[in-house]
Amino acid sequence: MNHTPSAAATERPTPGAVLPPASPPRFPKQSAMAVLVCWLLVVFDGYDLIVYGTVQSALINDTGWGLTKATAGTVGSMAFAGMMIGAVFAGRMADTWGRRKTIIGCAVLFSVFTILCAFAPNAYVFGTLRLLAGIGLGGLVPSANALVAELVPAKWRSTVATLMMSGVPIGGSLAALAGIPLIPAFGWPVMFLVAVLALAVVIPLGLRYLPETLPPAGVTRPAAGTTTPTTPRAGFGSLLRAPYLGVSVLYAVATLVTLFAWYGLGTWLPNLMQLAGYNLGSALTFALALNLGAVVGSVATAWAGTRFGPVPTAVAAAAVAALALLVLVAGPPVTVVYLMLVLAGVGTHGTQCLIIAAVASHYPAHLRGTALGWALGVGRIGAVAAPQAGGLLLAAGLGVSSNFLAFAGAAAVAALLLVAVGAKTIRTTPTPVGVNNV
Repeated sequence: MNHTPSAAATERPTPGAVLPPASPPRFPKQSAMAVLVCWLLVVFDGYDLIVYGTVQSALINDTGWGLTKATAGTVGSMAFAGMMIGAVFAGRMADTWGRRKTIIGCAVLFSVFTILCAFAPNAYVFGTLRLLAGIGLGGLVPSANALVAELVPAKWRSTVATLMMSGVPIGGSLAALAGIPLIPAFGWPVMFLVAVLALAVVIPLGLRYLPETLPPAGVTRPAAGTTTPTTPRAGFGSLLRAPYLGVSVLYAVATLVTLFAWYGLGTWLPNLMQLAGYNLGSALTFALALNLGAVVGSVATAWAGTRFGPVPTAVAAAAVAALALLVLVAGPPVTVVYLMLVLAGVGTHGTQCLIIAAVASHYPAHLRGTALGWALGVGRIGAVAAPQAGGLLLAAGLGVSSNFLAFAGAAAVAALLLVAVGAKTIRTTPTPVGVNNV
């Protein structure tokens, strides 16, 4: 006797099962849970990235490790150096070995090494642990975005990709909020023990709900009664030749300068505000304003990117960030400082969200993870350089405003590069995938 599977059965993919990459016409509950798990992991990713900025003053003043502003910047860069490695290779791994394995592996990696940071005996061990955690942090975002892009309907892909990245500033906001009571009461190590929650709660949810959406390259997809071609081979070489070469380079460099501005602020802002005369609690509220602005930016740019296109919206967002940071150079009243930091958060993080959304829609499925890994991997050069640049500017005696000026310049360059992206993709549009192609 033949049994026809129920609709519920067809809508609920088994964890680890291979699904076709085409966007489903509906958004089943299991896919919604997978998107939620990916978003929660991105929240922990964001927490882990911003937490160093919240403990930086304590590491300089309270540990006895002999850190200076310049060396603290170098230590801050270690996580971003790891992220550069992780983003490049995890994107490729996600396209070759599968999204699910890569996401869970990256989450375990950054959770374990973040927890170990709490027990670091000196700056060298701490920096090494941050480097190793960074590999997992960098690999998570392109892999999670590639998975989510294949689970949501095509018309929502740009919006959901942008909202996914709201997890980064939400995590950063939680780091700033947690630091205000926890650091004075328990010391800096407790801030890194929060990663236990990711290891104990979110990763098991990932094992339960994350499906696999892309088989390894060269595996033929089953299709009853039809002959299905072999999945095209993914690789960086495909990104660096026609029709993708020019736009791939532009996306990567735009990501580099955007991340220079965003992570430079994230790393140095609490310390900058303390140097400007504010106490730790007030300095962390400025960091909170920046991250809450980034949350608002994630939502606002998701709407605007869907309505006007991700690249034109990203140009506007980067310009807003540049102008807001230039205002900070003038040393305005405290109320204006809060407002400009909110706008800087909207602009810098909003720009990066929109770049990710544009990349996710621009490339075909078999290159999506690789393209995201390429853009974010090259972009991490900016994230690596920003903490060091901020520390060197301060060590040279150029003052707090020099940091704001450097980050404003980076945002302005991002706007110009994205104008070039828009012009280039109008002239040469590759095979469209979904909607909102740049």
